[in-house]
Amino acid sequence: MADLYLKNLESERKSLWATCRLKGLARDTPERQRIAQIDALIAEHKARKPG
Repeated sequence: MADLYLKNLESERKSLWATCRLKGLARDTPERQRIAQIDALIAEHKARKPG
């Protein structure tokens, strides 16, 4: 079965990253901070997932 939580996180990250690239946002903007938070959530989820 598809991991919808992981897909949603990756989709949100991709969308935010595209926005940041388009607008040329700096590292300390809320969007870039959310990307870092999503990266941590994805890593945590993958580490917890068995197999």
